[in-house]
Amino acid sequence: MLDVPPLGVSRLLLVITGSAAASGMPQWLTWIRAAYPELRLKVVMSPSARRFVTPLSLALRLDEEVAVDDWEECDRARHIEHAEWAEAALVYPATFHFTARLALGLADSPALLTLQCTDAPVAVAPSLPPGGLDSPAFRSHWAALAARPQVVLVPPVQGHSLTTGREDSWVPPPLPDALRRLEERRAALAAAHPDSGPASLLADGDRS
Repeated sequence: MLDVPPLGVSRLLLVITGSAAASGMPQWLTWIRAAYPELRLKVVMSPSARRFVTPLSLALRLDEEVAVDDWEECDRARHIEHAEWAEAALVYPATFHFTARLALGLADSPALLTLQCTDAPVAVAPSLPPGGLDSPAFRSHWAALAARPQVVLVPPVQGHSLTTGREDSWVPPPLPDALRRLEERRAALAAAHPDSGPASLLADGDRS
């Protein structure tokens, strides 16, 4: 039986991107609902994630519909709603491409714009192909995200590649491990900035 780490938030935004690891998300949502019955959860999935899991299979585990991370399918300013609503955010799994876009400061989808603008802690749990973890490009993006106090990186673990048949792929650790790291960062930020709000995290000299 999986341990249930403490979680000091009541509203969690979960972003699912287009990795094969997304196929296990219905089971993880079932676990979350049982482990944290009071937790309010909103789920956003990338268009490419639909190759591995359907919005309906996720929505059946929730009290509301699943949002697709595409401006064409966004009928309102969902990025503002999510940025203001979320007390914490988790990208699980995060593809190489999504991680790179986040690290570069891109905001070309509702979920990316949310994560770039929210003042909530954001955990990123990459899922990478063989060679991805050692890629100079990925290491550069990893370092850029590591420099953001608000972001906590969840190192992937070696896993089975559906393409090569070898144990040379990189997958996110079990979801409870990612939530544990997210809560540790949230607690550290709260302790460092007890009166934190969007403006209070800025040094006086950085305010304009």
